[in-house]
Amino acid sequence: MEKHDLIVIGMGPAGMAVSAMASSMGLNVLAVEKHLVGGECLNCGCIPSKALLKAGDANYIANNLEKYGIDSEIKTSISDPMGIVRNKIDGINNKKFLKTFEKVDLRTTEGEASFIDDKTILLNGKKHSAKKIFIATGTEPFLPPIKGIKDVPILTNVNLFEQKEIPKSLTIIGGGAIGTEMAQAFTNLGSKVTIIHIDASLLPAADEEAGKLLEETFVANGINVINKTVIDSVRQENGKIILSYAGNELVSDQLLVAAGRKPVLEPLKMENAGIKYTNKGITVDDYMRTNKKHIYAIGDCNGIFLFSHAAMHQGMLALMSSMSPFPISKFKVSKYPVPWSVFTRPEVAQVGLTEKEAKEKGLKYQVTKKEYKSYGRTVADGHPEGFIKVVSSKTGKIYGATIVGEAASELIHEWTMAIQYKKKMYDIMLMQHSFPTISMMNKMVTEDWFMSKMESKFVKTMAKILN
Repeated sequence: MEKHDLIVIGMGPAGMAVSAMASSMGLNVLAVEKHLVGGECLNCGCIPSKALLKAGDANYIANNLEKYGIDSEIKTSISDPMGIVRNKIDGINNKKFLKTFEKVDLRTTEGEASFIDDKTILLNGKKHSAKKIFIATGTEPFLPPIKGIKDVPILTNVNLFEQKEIPKSLTIIGGGAIGTEMAQAFTNLGSKVTIIHIDASLLPAADEEAGKLLEETFVANGINVINKTVIDSVRQENGKIILSYAGNELVSDQLLVAAGRKPVLEPLKMENAGIKYTNKGITVDDYMRTNKKHIYAIGDCNGIFLFSHAAMHQGMLALMSSMSPFPISKFKVSKYPVPWSVFTRPEVAQVGLTEKEAKEKGLKYQVTKKEYKSYGRTVADGHPEGFIKVVSSKTGKIYGATIVGEAASELIHEWTMAIQYKKKMYDIMLMQHSFPTISMMNKMVTEDWFMSKMESKFVKTMAKILN
């Protein structure tokens, strides 16, 4: 039996964070990954999808120059967008990338690890033990229980980027980040795309106005959006995929399923270690500990937040917590707000509560909203669509922020920090922002909030007295 200080099962974002940090501390780390380092995020998820989105953007711009004020009859297309994506991922997965883990006992493609007991795993016929074990096995695509779906060829994020050709028509089951990003990417690359899903909005977790604006943009760009619909069955005829729903049929060349994720749990044989879990994920406390306090479950496999950045953050906090002889509140995951972004055009980003969630919690709140079209920089850039919407208390406590528009995924971090460190609306207003950056929009929305306070009779009366 081989003994280690730490065992990390899964080398996606969460496992990578633990392995890199722990090995740099001089700990003996065994890291197990059944496929490639980077997990789905790097190899068939958020990184390749962004590369495909960029390829789609370039193709769209080249064929719509008149929209940018350029009079040209030149039309072009990217000949092998999928090849571009694969080349970029191969370029990332190089020796320089893996050098980060040169101090880690890295075992890839040796099979799946499983528990023998709560301190021992079995890998490729050999036993390994450690004082602490971190489970970071992530998630895999969820296939909805639709009649016939297992009998037809489907695409998921796992095999999507292995395709050689862009389909002439594509049906996507599911909205959310994956469904919407891929809908826009393939539309810009020439596919006729339909999104069909059960939710009432393209972005179920987002502010309602954000989802509505994105849907309007999609429809204007020729994407067929079918919300709040149950699919009855799927079948294949003459090389085409046919979806039946509510007496109607959708016919397309290919079908992409983006209907959610499920945790990868079965291969672990956690019952041998006595680890508690549900079909939503491994049960953990606020320090990412399972019911076996020396075993941690980090990232998507615990089902708390299905984001790569949340997984990395959980890994970092869990490792630091594991080094402490007693619990420290700073390492509680719940102390940290989790932003998220969808990289469509316009981008959508969110942190904290939406207006709907604030209302459901019974909070006394106000909404301050600033339109992108009110700012000269965004109009000049040709991106006037979008808004910043902040939910706050009347005294300026920030409950949440939604941003739709250019650079939304970057702007959201100022609001994340404000919520995390309990800063108020006037703190952002009083901080200087370089002009004319897009981040000036964050300051402008707080200025609008402040100006709304000046409308009260009391303030106006005091202003006259003190003048």
